[in-house]
Amino acid sequence: MVLSGKHILLIISGGIAAYKSLDLIRRLRERGAKVTPVMTESAKEFITPLAVGALSATHVFTDLFSRQDEQDVGHIRLARDCDLVIVAPATADLMAKMANGLANDLASTVLLATDRPVLVAPAMNPKMWAAKATKRNTETLKADGVHFTGPMAGEMAEKGEAGLGRMGEPLQIVEAAERVLDDRPKPLAGKKAIVTSGPTYEPIDPVRYIANRSSGKQGHAIAVALAELGANVTLISGPVAIDDPQQVATIHVERAEEMLDAVLSHLPADIAVMVAAVADWRTTTSVDQKIKKQSMNQPMALQLTENPDILKIVGHHANRPNIVIGFAAETQDIEKNGRLKLERKGADIIVANDVSTASGVMGGDRNRVKIISRTGTDIWPDLDKHEVARNLAALIAEKIS
Repeated sequence: MVLSGKHILLIISGGIAAYKSLDLIRRLRERGAKVTPVMTESAKEFITPLAVGALSATHVFTDLFSRQDEQDVGHIRLARDCDLVIVAPATADLMAKMANGLANDLASTVLLATDRPVLVAPAMNPKMWAAKATKRNTETLKADGVHFTGPMAGEMAEKGEAGLGRMGEPLQIVEAAERVLDDRPKPLAGKKAIVTSGPTYEPIDPVRYIANRSSGKQGHAIAVALAELGANVTLISGPVAIDDPQQVATIHVERAEEMLDAVLSHLPADIAVMVAAVADWRTTTSVDQKIKKQSMNQPMALQLTENPDILKIVGHHANRPNIVIGFAAETQDIEKNGRLKLERKGADIIVANDVSTASGVMGGDRNRVKIISRTGTDIWPDLDKHEVARNLAALIAEKIS
């Protein structure tokens, strides 16, 4: 594991999101990291050093002028004796200090003195995050090489407030820390990848649509796994309820035709992984008003036409990527139908899986796939979707090399 044996200096500043830092400490230690906490005075208004120390199993540093901690220039030792500095939550005030080189307490002094990578997880009111001063400070910090994770959109602690400003969840921060410290080879560095994910919504009228049951979890995980191996990834996503991965460029679409246009606009590419559950049909006509329900003696009829076959178009395109991978969501004859799809669509690999109700794959966190190629079929065991994604990314790296 990337974090195993790593020493993390965690700076906790004063915001309501400080409570999440307690879980963050636990998550980092679960992965084998040593965590040394530094708390600002305002952080102690939200959580106690006792709780932080109990979870980190080490001394909590709070005071720049502590006689005991500073007898050997402790702030310099803290700044250098670590592999990564995480600031979570990072308030607008602390980010302003970082951007302008201010050092008037232990946290800001450590940040000015460190020569280690710094990962910031902002947390503040949406108006504060959108303020021109915060934008300037953020750009300055990014130009200085500071890494960011978040903020996320959602409800604020203040009643009636919502928007962009929530601190990322602990596991998202852990994943960001792993990316910063990951010194493994990047076999897909310089390669351009396109990944489609989620369902498409084909409108019947302004309130109804045709769609497939897809959460986007597998497609989003594959986009992240390719990015972790160095690829420059564009994720083209239908409507989903999960967050955009921070390490890839995400394009949001709704209809199959929009998804096709987005895919074609990003060719040529080296890799295409078509994971999206694209609706096979759309209505022949579009209406601007809600269709009213007919009487029981007059059943509703819809005229449908086929949607473009995105995988087939990409598989036979003049700018066809070097590797084209499609997904086959089947409920019976999994391998047979997957192999037929491989031939018809011009793909190099079909990832076939059982999406019957009993499998729990649609919307779930696990997947069991068959990797079908022209040389045979490889059956993978039941895996977490992130594990499926990492294994598939490794397979792509092996083939593209």
